[in-house]
Amino acid sequence: MSAHKPRILVIDDEPQIHRFLGPALDAAGYEPVRADTAADGLREIARKPPDVVVLDLGLPDMDGKQALEKARAFYKGPIIILSARDRETEKIDALDMGADDYVEKPFGVGELLARIRAALRHKLQDVGAEPIVTAGDLTIDLIKRLVTRSGVPIRVSPREYDLLAQLVGGGGKVVTHRQLLTAVWGPAHEQDVQYLRVFVGQLRQKIEKDPAQPVLILTEPGVGYRWMG
Repeated sequence: MSAHKPRILVIDDEPQIHRFLGPALDAAGYEPVRADTAADGLREIARKPPDVVVLDLGLPDMDGKQALEKARAFYKGPIIILSARDRETEKIDALDMGADDYVEKPFGVGELLARIRAALRHKLQDVGAEPIVTAGDLTIDLIKRLVTRSGVPIRVSPREYDLLAQLVGGGGKVVTHRQLLTAVWGPAHEQDVQYLRVFVGQLRQKIEKDPAQPVLILTEPGVGYRWMG
């Protein structure tokens, strides 16, 4: 019996996207599934839930964000957004509405394949999420609320810890400014991006080996942050 090939549903109305993505996905060991409209994509998700959905925001029959909202009503798997470079607001809204990641158009197939691999890893991790996260010699105990480096505790404030836990919980996915501010400080602070930058800077000083060249907490300009530990 052959091994299961992860099914990747690509919802996009551009034929050239399917022409180069289909063979690339197949060569990478995936089963590509094509949908040219939001309606077709939603029907395919309901018929046989794919392992990952790649969703274009610019669909002919329905706004991509509306399609995302409809999909999220019954599909819990990873959704990667395809977005044009000049649609940053829509990209942020999509992430806030439940998308897991995004890739900007035009994009390289290598980048998209990397995002798909990451999404599949996150899907497996979500099934049995680990209470202890390690990144090199850094350890974050999400049960004891303890951060250590080589066994030595790192002093972080309760608010810094809450912010770190939100980032770590993203597991490599982009977490938007609005998501972080709402989760840590409450809805009244969802626009206080400068406040968030200060706390991220403080965290980097404490957990990054070189805060000027962060490798654990990466900035997604204009969007949010991504944990890469």
